[in-house]
Amino acid sequence: MLVRRASKTDHPAIWRTIGPTIRAGETYALDRDMTEADAIAYWFGEGRETFVAEEDGEITGTYYIRANQAGAGKHICNCGYMVSSDATGRGVARAMCLHSLDYARRHGYRGMQFNFVVSSNTRALKLWESLDFEIVGRVPQAFDHPKFGYIDAFVMFRSL
Repeated sequence: MLVRRASKTDHPAIWRTIGPTIRAGETYALDRDMTEADAIAYWFGEGRETFVAEEDGEITGTYYIRANQAGAGKHICNCGYMVSSDATGRGVARAMCLHSLDYARRHGYRGMQFNFVVSSNTRALKLWESLDFEIVGRVPQAFDHPKFGYIDAFVMFRSL
């Protein structure tokens, strides 16, 4: 699997990956009716570096990395990852996270923080914990899940 920096020509494939996840409304606190243009603008937003994972020339996932805070907090990064539905369970998220950890280290970040991991996203929680992330905070009933109603979200962190 190849993980590389995303380009404008990747926008349609990235939308095919992130669009269904946004529409499902089960893992990201984004407007489920977000337009394609708004979703791409968010994913490539100011201060973010965006990457894609490819297998056999097909984009199977995407992630962004950014400083989690400005100024005195810019040494901790934050990432968001999404995998296409047909690539789930094939190690794409793990490969992207490993890439992001290496990238973060090489660019001087001292830690990585996930600000909002939905408690029902057990696949992500299991993966992040296997990569030495710890739950360092819980926000009660922070996420309005379309199936489960109001559920908790976690803040996760690992040192680099």
